[in-house]
Amino acid sequence: METPALSTARLELRPLSLSDVPHIQRVFPRWEIVQYLHNAVPWPFPEDGALRYVQGVALPAMAEGTAWHWSLRHHSQPETLIGLISLREGEDDNRGFWLVPEWQRQGLMSEACECVTDFWFNVLNKPLLRAPKARENIGSRRISLQSGMRLVDTRLADYVSGELESEIWEITREEWAARR
Repeated sequence: METPALSTARLELRPLSLSDVPHIQRVFPRWEIVQYLHNAVPWPFPEDGALRYVQGVALPAMAEGTAWHWSLRHHSQPETLIGLISLREGEDDNRGFWLVPEWQRQGLMSEACECVTDFWFNVLNKPLLRAPKARENIGSRRISLQSGMRLVDTRLADYVSGELESEIWEITREEWAARR
């Protein structure tokens, strides 16, 4: 399935494209964004890091139908990329996101997560969504709690900031539907 454009009350979720590369390269390489991301993210972030990610990882997975990636843009500033959100097939890692710090603490990522989780269950018909996160990532943990997810596992994992206690949160399609 092709990744569709989605929208919420305040956000446009546009399918990721090569045209997003310069925007990502400009706003992404910040410690506040990368510290709790998986250590596959190179740090310091190289000058061609966004191109390598979009062209070599995200777009091929989208073409294969194993991942869905969106750029996030506020309706008030649709030309400004403020973050990314992704869904992907896999056992313990189905959703990930980042948002530039200037746009955090406004409920925008909760809004985006609500939208893509609904897409996961009601369009893709997936039975379970799991999201890993560093225990120290309080904002991400709060989003999981608010969306009805539950903590199902803990383990050590490698993040850009080093080896940290990691949590796996999950919600089933039935639990998601019951929230409605």
